[in-house]
Amino acid sequence: MRFQLLGPLSIAEGEDAVVLKPSKPSSLLAALLIHPGSVVSTGYLLRALWDEDQPATARAALQSCVLRLRRLFTKYGVTGSLIEAVPGGYRMNADADTLDLVRFRTLVRAADGAADAESELYRLKEALTLWQGPLLANVPSPMLHRDEVPGLTEERLRALERACDIELALGRCRQVLVDVWEAARRHPGRERFSEQLIEALYRTGRQSEALSEYRSVKGRLEEELGIDPGPGLQRLELAILRGDDLGPAAVDQAVPLPGRAPLALAEGPARPALAAAPAPADTPAAALPSAPASVPPVPLPVLPARLPVPPVPSFTGRAAERAAINASLTARDPGAATVVVLSGAPGIGKTALALQTAHDCQEGFPGGVFILAMTRPDGSSVTPAEAMADLPAPGTAAGRILLVLDDVTGADQVRPLLPAAAGGAAVVTSRRGLAGLVATHGGTVHRLSTLEPEESLELLAATLGPARVNAEPAAARELARICGHFPLSLRIAAARLLTRPGLRIDDCVAWLAEDLPARLSLADDPRMSVPHVFGGALHRLEPRWQEAFRRLGDQLGEHEGLLLSSGTLGGSAEAEEALERLADAGLLEEGPPGPYRIHQLLKIYARRHAREWNRSRTATAPH
Repeated sequence: MRFQLLGPLSIAEGEDAVVLKPSKPSSLLAALLIHPGSVVSTGYLLRALWDEDQPATARAALQSCVLRLRRLFTKYGVTGSLIEAVPGGYRMNADADTLDLVRFRTLVRAADGAADAESELYRLKEALTLWQGPLLANVPSPMLHRDEVPGLTEERLRALERACDIELALGRCRQVLVDVWEAARRHPGRERFSEQLIEALYRTGRQSEALSEYRSVKGRLEEELGIDPGPGLQRLELAILRGDDLGPAAVDQAVPLPGRAPLALAEGPARPALAAAPAPADTPAAALPSAPASVPPVPLPVLPARLPVPPVPSFTGRAAERAAINASLTARDPGAATVVVLSGAPGIGKTALALQTAHDCQEGFPGGVFILAMTRPDGSSVTPAEAMADLPAPGTAAGRILLVLDDVTGADQVRPLLPAAAGGAAVVTSRRGLAGLVATHGGTVHRLSTLEPEESLELLAATLGPARVNAEPAAARELARICGHFPLSLRIAAARLLTRPGLRIDDCVAWLAEDLPARLSLADDPRMSVPHVFGGALHRLEPRWQEAFRRLGDQLGEHEGLLLSSGTLGGSAEAEEALERLADAGLLEEGPPGPYRIHQLLKIYARRHAREWNRSRTATAPH
């Protein structure tokens, strides 16, 4: 049995994890696990459970909570007493095998003592994979959230900063963009994240975006704090304005190790060597700068063992697809790439299924599992050349590799990458059907639909805890229904309930139903929003197909069914093409020779989007 503290508090056995419901015993367990192996005083535990508003019977209630936790452990087959009563309080022993926090700190300490940058980065990345979502989201202790969560979060952010520093020093600027984009947005007070983001943008040839990001940071600092950006950011801005070459990367043990030597830009020769953006593929060889004669060519290193792919938290359902994909990926067909395409509506769970199957079969790919986001956070597409830079060069991988290419926008984005998987396999997720890719490269296609009602309930039980779902079974079924059985919608609703332990499921259902799908979103993460995800799929289309979707929204009445034909848009050949384009984008399903279908949640979104568009046009029309 393992305890997972770095996210919602949960107990795991093998690959199965149970998220504990919000309760006093959950707060007690979290308080003990935050201090593993240490004596936690009775006074501290009382504050963790009741803060400063402690009842007269608090000490007796604390003992009752300890007994309830011990019974819970027995339920999971744990013999002996994990919680030890000692003079002055209680102690709970845990090690790297039984508590993710201990393992995280062990890996970070191992990174400190690493002999080279690659080894340090490997351990830091492994440590960061242990963080599985909002910290202690299901623990209703104001004191722990106030006094302990900030310190734990700081440990993660320091590790992430160090990992991104190493990747910048090694020239892996595109990977830094993936890692640091969200960090810079969620933690605007940490200038180092902004500096890393700006530097990575500049090194990948996106000078105007780098300057725009700098000016945004500068404006926020002036407005909110009345201060200028730090020296590192100012030097970086000057280097971008002058078009300076920040220097080549040194991919060897001479790379300064973050945490022991700063990697910020500095004056003079002590500045660490960093990677410049790669030249365009069509640049003539004679136009490329040559290395100094004194620097010998660096051979391509054999890549170290890749990071393990963790299971997707609370993954449920998709048993048939999961088994079929695993069978396809592990089938050995020497000399040919095995391609699996996962397509379907936005928010339907394509990425989760791809990552879970990668976790399932990773042992069959000794060369590693390479997970590439093929769309940037701003919605733009990653080019094949950019993606290739993050894949091993031929002959450097230690065996078969598995590519997971997530959120692909078209077949041409994938085809140049498939030779890298020769003898291995590739899982491609896309809202589009990618029929052209399948026609030229073969493979299997899985068009995902919504979860079955029972699968939706399993997902809610896995995230909220069975007790909370079983207490309101009818409300849980209604919640699954109004979420359209979309995994994204269900996870958003579950996250809202987890962070509001006193909220009944029935009350949440009533609140969501008043304004669907707008209320299926989380304030602290704009990407966790059903309208945002649906809108992103729509805005990738040409304007005329966006207009067709709006016309479709105008035609769909509130009580109209979910079956459509070209007659819905007038019956012309152009109407037929419009429906086909919308289906290929994941906004409709099925199609000729049968009717098209639209999911209920997408139908609601289409009607709302059409109303808002018409309202905005009316408001801006000349009077």
